Amino acid sequence: MSIEYLGLSEINGPLIALEGVKNAAYEEIVELTVEGKEKKLGRIVEVYDDKAVIQVFAGSENMSLHNTHTKLTGHPMEISLSPKMLGRTFDGLGRPIDRLGRIVSDIKRNVNGLPLNPVTREYPRNYIRTGISAIDGLTTLIRGQKLPIFSGNGLPHNELAAQIVRQASLGDAEADKNFAIVFAAMGVKYDVADFFRRTFQESGASDHVVMFLNLANDPVVERLITPKVALTVAEYLAFDCNMHVLVILTDMTSFAEAMREVSSSKGEIPSRKGYPGYLYSELATIYERAPASWRA
Repeated sequence: MSIEYLGLSEINGPLIALEGVKNAAYEEIVELTVEGKEKKLGRIVEVYDDKAVIQVFAGSENMSLHNTHTKLTGHPMEISLSPKMLGRTFDGLGRPIDRLGRIVSDIKRNVNGLPLNPVTREYPRNYIRTGISAIDGLTTLIRGQKLPIFSGNGLPHNELAAQIVRQASLGDAEADKNFAIVFAAMGVKYDVADFFRRTFQESGASDHVVMFLNLANDPVVERLITPKVALTVAEYLAFDCNMHVLVILTDMTSFAEAMREVSSSKGEIPSRKGYPGYLYSELATIYERAPASWRA
């Protein structure tokens, strides 16, 4: 039986505190009802005795200490998975934004993933053809491996990411029928998101692409979940649907800046350039899941 808590103890930006909580767990998803009608989701990021600190995905606008009801769901954030996700567009939390209806499936997975044993991976031998000579010839993208692309302000990294999606191939017509791309953009402006949509549709690549878009005006907390949601879908397509999957995340700087902003709201001691010290372990967790998205 779930318990509903009335009122809050504290509100600080996207973070809220709740006292008198029983059996709360780290990473547990929380349902928030504001003024009896507006629904929001959050996740527990800290637990102290009977006090829980909750990150609100949609921000704490319109919330006060007295108009919010909180219900603990008893499980971490999960996403419904289906092969029908190919060709669809979702927001940073995995909710459809293409007006084609929600994904109906009995399969749900924890977006935080499960630990993987790197020793069990098969040795990578084949590669992915991107159609970009500098990558294919000098820094070849091998199946089961990850390839960082470093960029800076004013450089065409968005165009490069879109070009890789358009041109990526396994070099075999039969294998390409079983090839999918999971594309996640974090903190992009609306015109950039529209560029990605149009480019994929006009090139005909959208049919085998699952796209996640977190816009610059979306709540910053969503940005922390987007790569985890994208990798969860990639793992499902690879392990359950037996597909070859390429994951493209752009850009991880937006993810890091979102983590810095949330960490500052929590009053944590900053590390280099204001980033929290656990940023590096968080990035390592994401990067370790990326090669696992490939089917050996």
